[in-house]
Amino acid sequence: MAATSSFSSSLSLNAKPNKPSKPLRFLRSPFLKLSSSPLPSSISLSPSPLPHGVSSSRNETHPPRALLSDNEDYDEKPREECGVVGIYGDSEASRLCYLALHALQHRGQEGAGIVTVSKDKVLQTITGVGLVSEVFNETKLDQLPGDIAIGHVRYSTAGSSMLKNVQPFVAGYRFGSVGVAHNGNLVNYTKLRAELEENGSIFNTSSDTEVVLHLIAISKARPFFMRIVDACEKLQGAYSMVFVTEDKLVAVRDPHGFRPLVMGRRSNGAVVFASETCALDLIEATYEREVHPGEVLVVDKDGVKSQCLMPHPEPKQCIFEHIYFSLPNSIVFGRSVYESRHVFGEILATESPVDCDVVIAVPDSGVVAALGYAAKSGVAFQQGLIRSHYVGRTFIEPSQKIRDFGVKLKLSPVRGVLEGKRVVVVDDSIVRGTTSSKIVRLLREAGAKEVHMRIASPPMVASCYYGVDTPSSEELISNRMSVDEVRDYIGSDSLAFLSFETLKKHLGEDSNTFCYACFTGNYPVKPTEDKVKRGGGDFIDDGLVGGINNIEGGWVR
Repeated sequence: MAATSSFSSSLSLNAKPNKPSKPLRFLRSPFLKLSSSPLPSSISLSPSPLPHGVSSSRNETHPPRALLSDNEDYDEKPREECGVVGIYGDSEASRLCYLALHALQHRGQEGAGIVTVSKDKVLQTITGVGLVSEVFNETKLDQLPGDIAIGHVRYSTAGSSMLKNVQPFVAGYRFGSVGVAHNGNLVNYTKLRAELEENGSIFNTSSDTEVVLHLIAISKARPFFMRIVDACEKLQGAYSMVFVTEDKLVAVRDPHGFRPLVMGRRSNGAVVFASETCALDLIEATYEREVHPGEVLVVDKDGVKSQCLMPHPEPKQCIFEHIYFSLPNSIVFGRSVYESRHVFGEILATESPVDCDVVIAVPDSGVVAALGYAAKSGVAFQQGLIRSHYVGRTFIEPSQKIRDFGVKLKLSPVRGVLEGKRVVVVDDSIVRGTTSSKIVRLLREAGAKEVHMRIASPPMVASCYYGVDTPSSEELISNRMSVDEVRDYIGSDSLAFLSFETLKKHLGEDSNTFCYACFTGNYPVKPTEDKVKRGGGDFIDDGLVGGINNIEGGWVR
């Protein structure tokens, strides 16, 4: 186990405060003049020797968990990219950020970090590999004083899972220091990085987020938030980001609004940004609104100011937030996730009914849809599969190989519910079909008379380039097989997916504001680089088990 390494330096930042503006003022165009002052072509990013004004601790106490067996049983669900938090105006900002990251742990389990601004206007950061509870403790939080904080939980979408890629990133440049936490994925990352490196920029990580910091550093715009606008105009793809400087918290969302970002407020007036409203609930912040697609929100001592990032097309919000990623108790894109999933289950029961004795779910993401199916069909919902929440990525398999070991490690069938029954099992999606086939086999071994699979989403036929880790399109089973062929592959007695047309009909007038690229192959922002996501192991699992080696270098040509 590697020892903890830390390093720090002290120095005040030199960025000048912006001209005061009234709170919650919406501006149609940049309202401060640009400057032509030259800027450096490169910046310094932790964990290199830190710039004056930045204090950092990189926690290596919890290295990435390695797989200790050759078993190939892993979940295959798409993995959510990251979760971000920003807090301004609370003396316990780091502790609130820590709790909010706990609430967002489902969005990333590989690493976590927090950056705060001390009374001396120094950006202090602690990051580490592992869960939030593994990275932070009372002692570490005591090292993060201040009333401004940003935080991040990570599941890599670009860049491997090494400690140096754990966010938030903190960088120093000519006019001070800045920290950033990013949720999403840039489709033109490689092109931008090549251009920056050609002009002398030096990169310390393999994360696409570092490109944003370099673009901010070379921007000639004034004030700081206009540097963000200038940088974002060059980005293509999905990004919901929070930035912190010596005296400001900035939130920005890409013009299409692919990834969610909401704003709330605590009773003491502290402003909070988070990827989901469940994080606001835990720290007793009241939800106010979403950060609009293409919007930059600047929070400082003068209040909250809104700036239009750039002209933006119709929003294309990720539909999988409602199908799988977000917690059921969150409000995402103005809709209740719980209600969406319940309706998806009801639609399945209406459009694809089958004679059955019991309705069960693949926990946890299939539970609410299964409740909807049961309610509409009039058949009782029961817990036919019990999920273990205490299995990490490291386990030791017996020398005598156990079939479907990874699935059995996570999911335990309840024989009393299943034996002799005609079972409807509801799941949120099928990616490659390997896990579904093992679940069907597990249910039959527990005595199920019939197994009918119902999927609360349309067939997935295309890979995502906007911050969701999915296999290449060629590896998606629904891209290669018909529904009947998928049914035969997984071994169920019947199989039905949520109808794409019915899904759009349910969304009503909002249907055109969602991204359905994974179901249609029609991409709102065309990927500019000939790349596909690598399939295999943890890189695309749905919470079971896979090899850590599959995460490294997640992009392949």
